[in-house]
Amino acid sequence: MLKGIGASQGYGIGNAVVINDASLDYKHIKYTSADEEKERLQKAVDSFIKETRQLVQDVKKSAGDKEAEILEGHIVMLSDPFMLSQMQDNIDSGSVAEKAVDTVCSMFIDMFSGVDDELTQQRASDVKDIKDSLLRILLGVNSVDISKVAKGSVLIAKDFTPSMTGQINKENVSAILTEVGGITSHSAVLSINKVCEEIKNGDLVAVDGFKGKVIVSPTDDEIKEFEKKQEDYLKDKESLKQYFGKPTVTKSGIKKAVYGNIGKAEDVQNVLQNSGEGIGLFRTEFLFMDRQSEPSEEEQFEAYSTVAKAMDGKEVIIRTLDVGGDKDIPYLNIEKEDNPFLGHRAIRYCLDNKELFKKQLRALLRAAVYGNIK
Repeated sequence: MLKGIGASQGYGIGNAVVINDASLDYKHIKYTSADEEKERLQKAVDSFIKETRQLVQDVKKSAGDKEAEILEGHIVMLSDPFMLSQMQDNIDSGSVAEKAVDTVCSMFIDMFSGVDDELTQQRASDVKDIKDSLLRILLGVNSVDISKVAKGSVLIAKDFTPSMTGQINKENVSAILTEVGGITSHSAVLSINKVCEEIKNGDLVAVDGFKGKVIVSPTDDEIKEFEKKQEDYLKDKESLKQYFGKPTVTKSGIKKAVYGNIGKAEDVQNVLQNSGEGIGLFRTEFLFMDRQSEPSEEEQFEAYSTVAKAMDGKEVIIRTLDVGGDKDIPYLNIEKEDNPFLGHRAIRYCLDNKELFKKQLRALLRAAVYGNIK
């Protein structure tokens, strides 16, 4: 059995589709002439833009505009005359098209990675996605067509780039396993050490998205157990739909309110889709986690106001930064404590770090204009 972090509730059983990084080695490519290499480059760019535009449309239908914006950003980046001219200059200096793409994209990746801002650092991942896609096109390397995997497939990869994620057909994918990264599907398990080596193409895999457990080649009894759990889970999930949109009143007639808790702005859509009547707790510490520096006032304002607008006057209760020794956020320099739940954390930490706290309070006050923030 393999163990990871359950990232999406549910159970999945299916055959493994392992998406290994294809070799993008271009050492064997010989330089012809500057004109021919530039023509090869331009054809690859045109092909990339055409494929990505189609992918944008597919993602808009399957996942919505917000997810598609990431891919639209890839088109904008590659349409930048500066990036393309840099590649052409490299070709004029004797580089093959592949080398030009690699050199220029790597320069941008290093530049974005070195900036002390999370949003800018994320651009490095986007450029990496662009680089790999262009190299695949230039080298004629066919990657796995994720959109056409068989029904019941379990997708396995080191990580999922935005372009890969956009191709996922949720109807055909039972579960997703990665060594790193984050994604949401029927059931997803992340941070499984060497998962691409431990599981082979075609292996039958049973995935528990609740506990982060993965069983490779399950026995007949294990398969029956998983199928029963999956059936019960789906039945329970379906039975709850009868309550959507209905008044929340006890049998004795007392009115109650059902609120949803969220960790990031995007989660508000789940609350709305499930007839949530407010946000009971917006855990803002998630805005500060898994990054190299604290979020700016503008980033926080954007998150809080997005939720306030979406809830359209319904109550949104936001908890100020709640961090302590139990949460590993290196840049906040929080000391480890024997009992972090009673120690230097949350409001105590914020009052000792007033500039950080004021930044969050300013963002909250600004966002309050757009809704019922408490």
